[in-house]
Amino acid sequence: MSAGTRRGSLFVIAAPSGAGKTSLVKAVLERDPSLRVSVSHTTRKPRDTEVSGEHYFFVSIDEFKRLEAAGAFLEHAQVFDNFYGTGRDQVEARRNAGQDVILEIDWQGARQVRAAQPDCKTVFILPPSRVELEARLRNRNTDSDEVIARRLRDSIADMSHYGEFDCVIVNEDFERAVADLLQILRGASGFSANRPELVPLVEELLA
Repeated sequence: MSAGTRRGSLFVIAAPSGAGKTSLVKAVLERDPSLRVSVSHTTRKPRDTEVSGEHYFFVSIDEFKRLEAAGAFLEHAQVFDNFYGTGRDQVEARRNAGQDVILEIDWQGARQVRAAQPDCKTVFILPPSRVELEARLRNRNTDSDEVIARRLRDSIADMSHYGEFDCVIVNEDFERAVADLLQILRGASGFSANRPELVPLVEELLA
């Protein structure tokens, strides 16, 4: 990092499957092109529309394990049957260049990043209801009923960790959620995970 260069901020954004995290991150990147998303490594097979190095770095399980053993990941986790990891050097290079970096990861990864880089800011995205969460999972039209049921169970388990995050956004109205996320990325306060109005929603989501 050269003298006078501001070290970039690190934002960790997590959500249960179906809460709209990827769409929200894409929208804030369109509105603020100075933001950067760290590209993760994964052992899962690429989808037809995905490009290695742009969406993910697609690697074999053996290669992933080699990188893990070498300490190359800032965080890593197994999600369903695949491994995911965030490259430490990539994040550090961007931050040292003064770029603000977004990580799209799960709560387990967020916990690891908080331990490794305590100056990060963590954001959790909640759906507006259990019914809406299931509807969003079904509307993808990519999974069987069995997989949807598993994702829903896992989503409920994920949401129980919302209180570990600095900020919480409810993705009910998409444009409002985008505006809220942009405010957080620009340093706004007022989105605390322990604000009282979240209590009834969380009780319904975790029931």
